[in-house]
Amino acid sequence: MAKASDFKRGTVVEINGVPHIVKQIEVRNPSSRGAATLYKVRFNNLKTGQKLDESLKGDDFFKEADLVRAKVQFSYIDGENYIFMNSEDYTQYTLGIEDLEDKIGYLTEGLEGIVALLIDDEILGIELPSSVVLGIIETAPSIKGATATGRTKTARLTTGIEVQVPEYLETDELIKVNTESGKFMSRA
Repeated sequence: MAKASDFKRGTVVEINGVPHIVKQIEVRNPSSRGAATLYKVRFNNLKTGQKLDESLKGDDFFKEADLVRAKVQFSYIDGENYIFMNSEDYTQYTLGIEDLEDKIGYLTEGLEGIVALLIDDEILGIELPSSVVLGIIETAPSIKGATATGRTKTARLTTGIEVQVPEYLETDELIKVNTESGKFMSRA
């Protein structure tokens, strides 16, 4: 059993018999005497992708989902499907575009460090590594004398997403991007 006060991002619990993953947690400490700490939690249904917002007390209990986390590598795209391969036994798993939502912009062929969420050998979703390395394919020319703390400009990356980068970066450079916030971290 998992306690609400122990939840972390990525924790998977069962709500009404359906696995849900914790996406966001906000802790609220009321100032009045005797008030309990509240946890505002956003869950994502792993089967339908639906969001569920709940306000919980720290001692609310949930059944942990019978879930297996397997390391997978992104292999290739087959039409509308994305194919992942288990790094240990080479089993292939398929996820559709609608199952990946905002993660598609960080997937490159051969990307490792991805964790597949499996129940009964059926893939429900993936967790990306905390950062990925992507190449800049289009950005404004670099400005001489630009510093790391200076202004930013928009850069289009190899997967099609756009991020704000410092003005000193040029086309064809590799950069690290945070997969949770979608922000530039550093040169690769």
